[in-house]
Amino acid sequence: MSSAEDLSPFGDGTRLAHAGDEPVVPGTPLRPSPVFAAPYHLGDQPPGAGGADSYARADNPTLRVFERAVGELDGGDCLSFATGMAAISSAVLALASAGDRVVLPSDGYYASRVLGRDELERLGLTVELVPTLEIAAVAARGDLDGARLVLLETPSNPQLDVCDIAAVARATQAAGAVLVVDNTTATPIGQRPLELGADVVVAADTKALTGHSDVLLGHVSTARTEKGRELYARVAAWRKTTGNPPGPFEAWLAHRSMGTLDLRLARQAANAAALVEVLVASPAVRGVRWPGRPGDPSYELASRQMLRQNGVVSAELADADAVAALVRAGRFLLAATSFGGLHTTVDRRAQWGGDAVPGGFVRFSCGIEDTADLVADLEQALAGLPALRG
Repeated sequence: MSSAEDLSPFGDGTRLAHAGDEPVVPGTPLRPSPVFAAPYHLGDQPPGAGGADSYARADNPTLRVFERAVGELDGGDCLSFATGMAAISSAVLALASAGDRVVLPSDGYYASRVLGRDELERLGLTVELVPTLEIAAVAARGDLDGARLVLLETPSNPQLDVCDIAAVARATQAAGAVLVVDNTTATPIGQRPLELGADVVVAADTKALTGHSDVLLGHVSTARTEKGRELYARVAAWRKTTGNPPGPFEAWLAHRSMGTLDLRLARQAANAAALVEVLVASPAVRGVRWPGRPGDPSYELASRQMLRQNGVVSAELADADAVAALVRAGRFLLAATSFGGLHTTVDRRAQWGGDAVPGGFVRFSCGIEDTADLVADLEQALAGLPALRG
């Protein structure tokens, strides 16, 4: 299959396995090895003549193959970055200027708020924080008028609230603003923000997209519209000037790993569905959230907006001691931050100091272990915890 052919009619597994592939050439590898180079031969031609690579900060074939693959999944044009926060900060800083008003989620990934407080305000931007559940209402009232950029994160991290992307997209378009959606939790096969009207998608590919907990990476994808192409050019220029692309080995690892996202996400979602029922039934747990569970406050909107669910669950135990006891008792419940990996992890968010959550609030990231083993492990670990009151 030629890389120029459209993969969108095919299923997730097929798209992930073949995204970014070059046309078939007999005698060559199924996927090229990473290209390690800083400068390239120029010969007797000026830099960039005939599309030739000249210097790796802006030119690397391994990055282009990976970006083509992710862009095919997002339905846009992709640029990769060294980390997820490099992608988010680049999207904001490349597209907003001093004096602009930027709207950020007050309950999304805490580092985005730190970026707003410590860097954007320092550079003369006005930062407004709005909860994920309120941003659609704010947009409907016309309160986004005058905003330059709106960043959504849906489902939000760590509390897993879901926002109506299409509704906010209509409002931002009417206001002349840029809508950026952090799609890290959902992944490109779980949600397609560009199809819902967003201008830009950002994600920390460190999480589920690569899924093996062994690489730091992020990306920005822009819509294939006139506006999107303008935004892409600005972000690309910013990346070239600031020098924050990933290395070729990281991009190659990511492309290799994302081929199994369909399989990993299916098992992670199945594990989440099973573990949520155990958590809901436990007297030691309250406030269980997973948008894929009927009855969850985000279920109805998530069912309409998301293509499939993932393995991230949140809940509250009594306190920090209860979380520590859970981890000690669980064989497969590993204490670690991040999410979307092969292993099931428990992350007590209050220990990091960035989220306004109780001391016993935890984010579970369900891995790919056998569901029955995880259920049994969680049940026995919860059995030793004291019941919550109220």
